[in-house]
Amino acid sequence: MSHATVPLTRRRYGETMRQDAWWVEPLIVFVILTSFLVYATWAAFQNAHYTAGPYLSPFYSPEIFGDSPHAWFGPKPGWWPAWLPFSPALIILPFPALFRFTCYYYRGSYYKAFWADPPGCSVGEPRKTYLGERYFPLILQNVHRYFMVTAVLFLGFLTYDVYLATQFTDAATGATSFGIGLGTLVLAANVVCLGGYTLGCHSMRHILGGWRDQFSKNPAFRVPYNCSSCLNRSHHRWAWVSLFMVAFADIYVRLCSMGIWTDLRLF
Repeated sequence: MSHATVPLTRRRYGETMRQDAWWVEPLIVFVILTSFLVYATWAAFQNAHYTAGPYLSPFYSPEIFGDSPHAWFGPKPGWWPAWLPFSPALIILPFPALFRFTCYYYRGSYYKAFWADPPGCSVGEPRKTYLGERYFPLILQNVHRYFMVTAVLFLGFLTYDVYLATQFTDAATGATSFGIGLGTLVLAANVVCLGGYTLGCHSMRHILGGWRDQFSKNPAFRVPYNCSSCLNRSHHRWAWVSLFMVAFADIYVRLCSMGIWTDLRLF
């Protein structure tokens, strides 16, 4: 068999022989993620309209300190810096945000959309050397497995919020009774979507597999591993659906709190 030596040529930034619209996907990702970041940042600093009856926005859950009845330890603490605007969301949002930021799937998306690293397959990129994720700052992406643990905890808090969203207080008597409103279903759907995204995480699959590379050493982990793998096969879909759903859940609670939307009480 004969062999031929093919020289490796470095393409200029944006140079490619591709004929398809390769730039559409990274552009869409850029628009969606930028829009979400802008809205989430704005919503986090509002410190208002994040509760409506028994509903609590997932951007503010758990409300450790705050002025609503959902707050665990009362209003703003005295140690909060005077120069920093107070909002309950600022205490908890960094944890789920960093879980998404370090997610294996999201890395592949925003590396292309924001850093052009590369902008697309077989498309010239701006850098001249490749360091991978073994060096600073990208080595910090390895904290994903730890933020995955916090994401599971937040999933538990949000599940409890769904229960609270079934406890309606009568304005006249002050009595609490079980009920389901449209907001209850919205918060429940948010938990389902976040659960599909979190429990199908690559790190979660490794943990449920017993931190093993061979099931023959302990087959008891095969079932939970397969369940996580089932979600993992659609990890990219869960990533986007859960992103839209958590934003919509905040919008729903916010608009109900502002009186723009009226929550539909199903029973």
